[in-house]
Amino acid sequence: MPVITLAISPQSTEVKEQLISRLTAAAAEATGIAAAKFVVFIDETPRENIGVGGVPLDQLMAQQAASN
Repeated sequence: MPVITLAISPQSTEVKEQLISRLTAAAAEATGIAAAKFVVFIDETPRENIGVGGVPLDQLMAQQAASN
């Protein structure tokens, strides 16, 4: 079974459903492997545990929101 793993900050159930559906469809089309064979893992990591450019993502998002 082919496996797709996505590491992302927490998302709603609706977003995860869309990710699973679309990632599976794209991978099946690209590889020619039946969509039913794919397994998708979504690893949700809290924003404070993600760093972008040396800054925790939650802080970066707060800074961007304050500047808008």
